Amino acid sequence: MKYEVVIGLEVHAQLLTQSKMFCSCSAAYQDADPNTVVCPVCMGMPGVLPVINRKAVEHVIRTGLALNCDIAGYTKFDRKNYPYPDLMKGYQISQYDLPIASNGSLPIEVDGVERAAGVTRVHLEEDVARLLHRTEDYGEGYSLLDVNRAGVPLMEIVGEPDLRSAEEARAYLMQLHSILQYIGVSTANMEEGNFRCDANISVRPEGESRLGTKVEIKNMNSFRSVFRALEYEAERQVSVLEDGGRIAQETRGWVEADAKTVSQRTKEGASDYRYFPEPDLPPLRISRQWVQEIGASLPELPHHRRLRFVEELELPAYDAALLTVSQPTADYFERVLDSGPSPANTSFAKAVSNWMLGEMARLINQSGGHISNVKIEPGQLAELQTMVDDGTLSSTMAKTVFEKMFESGDSPREIAQAEGLSQISDADAVLVAVQQAISDNPGPVQEYLDGKQQVMGFIIGQVMKATRGKANPRVASQLVRENLEAMRE
Repeated sequence: MKYEVVIGLEVHAQLLTQSKMFCSCSAAYQDADPNTVVCPVCMGMPGVLPVINRKAVEHVIRTGLALNCDIAGYTKFDRKNYPYPDLMKGYQISQYDLPIASNGSLPIEVDGVERAAGVTRVHLEEDVARLLHRTEDYGEGYSLLDVNRAGVPLMEIVGEPDLRSAEEARAYLMQLHSILQYIGVSTANMEEGNFRCDANISVRPEGESRLGTKVEIKNMNSFRSVFRALEYEAERQVSVLEDGGRIAQETRGWVEADAKTVSQRTKEGASDYRYFPEPDLPPLRISRQWVQEIGASLPELPHHRRLRFVEELELPAYDAALLTVSQPTADYFERVLDSGPSPANTSFAKAVSNWMLGEMARLINQSGGHISNVKIEPGQLAELQTMVDDGTLSSTMAKTVFEKMFESGDSPREIAQAEGLSQISDADAVLVAVQQAISDNPGPVQEYLDGKQQVMGFIIGQVMKATRGKANPRVASQLVRENLEAMRE
């Protein structure tokens, strides 16, 4: 029997706000000493009252609009009760039946096929404290609690079970990650826990419309982890069913070191959380004018930018996808084009793409840096490519200049002059070397005249050797051919 995989993702993203969700404590807790960015509200002390962070609500509306969601005119907060040690109050302030945004979609592309995956809802809640597990030398374990993270604004994006493979799930996650960064609502840094993903996965016989028993997977902290965990879990569930077993509805954790999922606990349902309206917070009415103002401030989204690069600049879809994954990368690319020929021609755009996805990406990876730290100004990269286009530099020379630009941030002309790197494009200057090469190699010349055309490459090589590689190859090739053909007459 063949099986179909059904996947839905739940993504939590910490929001970029100055203060926490319901108090005035700073939301910048990452570098603070443990339990120093706290107050009675985020510590869950009795008798305190929360106050809603307006900017956090705005960020959720902004995200909902970017994901083609309907924005509620009326919404409220709810108490979600569960007794975990990282939850200070014993309940989390979240949203249940009336989320801020719902009924959206996210475009994904896999193997050149693009389609929309559904987004069920986008709602707002508070993050929980952080548990740090330690083990003594003699093997006894214990846990430490850092409350600094408790109360940080947290947005949850719940996807429809529309994904049919681990590859689609990875594409969904990467696209969502890009959108959140583009619209400026989250740093979406997975390493710091700003962007966290849980996955719901089930399998069913192909052609079956009813969903199978779903399993939730947690503890995935990279795109690669999500992909590997889903691949493993799909194979595990199929194996269980083929052996005559039943899938238990449970939460499983991904163990990176062992490359497998392990059971953690039975999965709770909505009734287990005992949701009820938060009595300390009033319902929110969201005006249409506010929604329109937020919508008008949205930037061009990554998938729209990618399509524009393909349609207007005729970039390959592969190039356009890589350039637009990161907003800083796409912005840098466009600033280079703005500094080059006006209007930007397609060959110049492709050349710039090659620099950024080739040499620049390689050097950034080697240095462990980021494009925001690159010393090469966009105008300098445009100048370098212009020097290649007008024959001042050969492609080999340009790579040497580029590496030195990356190290120093100096302009390409300054580096070319200091290193003596400039291409000889003047025909009269190259002609001297051509005539000398022909005079010094009578044997190969005669072979060419006897019909051995490939010998011309040897003569051109002698010209390049004599000019120390500085002769413009196109000019040298043309002059060698003209002078050899003249000898036939």
